[in-house]
Amino acid sequence: MRYVDGFVIPVPQERLAEYRRMARLGSKVWKEHGALAYLEAVADDVKPGRHTSFPQAVKLKPGEVVVFAYIVYRSRAHRDRVNARAMADPRLAGMNAGNVPFDGKRMFWGGFKAFVDE
Repeated sequence: MRYVDGFVIPVPQERLAEYRRMARLGSKVWKEHGALAYLEAVADDVKPGRHTSFPQAVKLKPGEVVVFAYIVYRSRAHRDRVNARAMADPRLAGMNAGNVPFDGKRMFWGGFKAFVDE
């Protein structure tokens, strides 16, 4: 079964173009190193909920938007190999928590085993 890394990220709207450039580079790097699919999507119909929601999960501030992203792999082992190669890619060398266009402390992510994959 395939494996998916999922991400939820609060991005200031004024930095969305900068984030898109970073995401396009990420897409290129991950796919060149073997990812099967790479998608980044900006919130369009995401409202605060009563108890939980995407905006609440990232403590969304005024002027920010939620980005939902995922990367698909053949398996967890494949994901681990692709991520190791991508993170070692010199094109990503300058990216760290201090110079990305979002607050990494409010971002969350995780790896998921597909259990319905049709």
